[in-house]
Amino acid sequence: MALGGMFRKAAAISLHLVGLLQRKKAGASVNRCLHQTLTMAKQVQARRLDGIGQNLWLEFAELASKNDVVNLGQGFPNFPPPDFVLEAFQHAISGDFMLNQYTMGFGYPPLTNILASFFGKLLGQEIDPLKNVLVTVGAYGALFTAFQALVDEGDEVILIEPFFDCYKPMTLMAGGRPVFVSLKPTPTQDGELDSSNNWRLDPEELASKFTSRTKALVLNTPNNPLGKVFSRAELELLASLCQQHDVVCIADEVYQWLVYDGHQHVSIASLPGMWERTLTIGSAGKAFSVTGWKVGWVLGPDRLMRYLHIVHQNSVYHCPTQTQAAVAQCFQREQLHFGQPSSYFVQFPLSLRTNREHMIRSLQSVGLKPIVPQGSYFLITDISHFKSKMPDLPGAVDEPYDRRFVKWMIRNKGLVAIPVSYMCSVPHQKHFDNYIRFCFVKDESTLQVMDKKLQEWKDELEA
Repeated sequence: MALGGMFRKAAAISLHLVGLLQRKKAGASVNRCLHQTLTMAKQVQARRLDGIGQNLWLEFAELASKNDVVNLGQGFPNFPPPDFVLEAFQHAISGDFMLNQYTMGFGYPPLTNILASFFGKLLGQEIDPLKNVLVTVGAYGALFTAFQALVDEGDEVILIEPFFDCYKPMTLMAGGRPVFVSLKPTPTQDGELDSSNNWRLDPEELASKFTSRTKALVLNTPNNPLGKVFSRAELELLASLCQQHDVVCIADEVYQWLVYDGHQHVSIASLPGMWERTLTIGSAGKAFSVTGWKVGWVLGPDRLMRYLHIVHQNSVYHCPTQTQAAVAQCFQREQLHFGQPSSYFVQFPLSLRTNREHMIRSLQSVGLKPIVPQGSYFLITDISHFKSKMPDLPGAVDEPYDRRFVKWMIRNKGLVAIPVSYMCSVPHQKHFDNYIRFCFVKDESTLQVMDKKLQEWKDELEA
């Protein structure tokens, strides 16, 4: 019986190969047929990835690499960090040899201690470095850990548009359902520059988004891409709704040091009753201009943090020790200089304000209409003025206008920006496809190249 079974199996394989050869004669590839035979019939990707496509950043990065461009799209400095930051890292890699080994899973103790001390004063809380702090692989890692720890299948998560693009896929991957509410501009007087401060939530619309299924609200202030700094009154409204509906607030505050024109960043966790329901997320990359270090953190109450700890210890486990040691030293330095002219958190926004003004003037020269940001290092600009002038933009007709405009601008003007319609829900793209985002955390030579390209554009328009 065993031999008979073997012969039958061999005969079946031979017949299958004969069939493959016959198909090859008909123009089919044997390799392709074998591949089709052996490929898994089961769905490969997890269902939680359904509806999450390729990241738009990849498409625009590829476009930029094929053209002679100045990249004003991605948000990273193209100049060196301050000397004290580099010295801290050099000390970390050349000092204690044990910094080459594992550290505590939830954070290198000198870093968790200084974060607890530094932010405890700002938030008005006694922060336990062991229970209330988690060091993560950048703010991105903090966000992912928060979503995985708290969002369950069917939970609703309120996202404020326009939003940092990872919020939506992270909600979906956790099994949640994103619910969208848009910031809307208020009218300005003729000739007056619009400001991110003029973009507001409608209180009634906002309240209507909270239901019994709402698990979390994601708050990004200062906002990326708009640069809006939420006022205390706006935060109090959000706080009251979170408390009324028993909702957690995930507060992405990575740009908290970058505020301009007398505006003040207020952490929602510092408001009455909000510490117990808020996760406050920060980034050393944004704070100290070292985005490649990928050191972030989450601060929050034990009742929430214990679940983030579980996710972290069973996935990432711990973050690189040496970069944590360097960030700890940077914060120790900033704590000594806090609020003084020598503080980097005072100096950096002053230099970026100069960059912001430079970029606004240059963009205006070609008819673009910048919305002046009150925080972050991004600004968005209105491109609707060009609709009648450039009807033949690249891309499909149903593709949002801002995406086609950016593709045209990369190929024809050598300038890279990010379409804002990518940072909102599909139903609301029509409200945001007249805007593109620029980044002004660039060195003087980059801004001068931008000036040159914009001047050439201006000359063409005036010809």
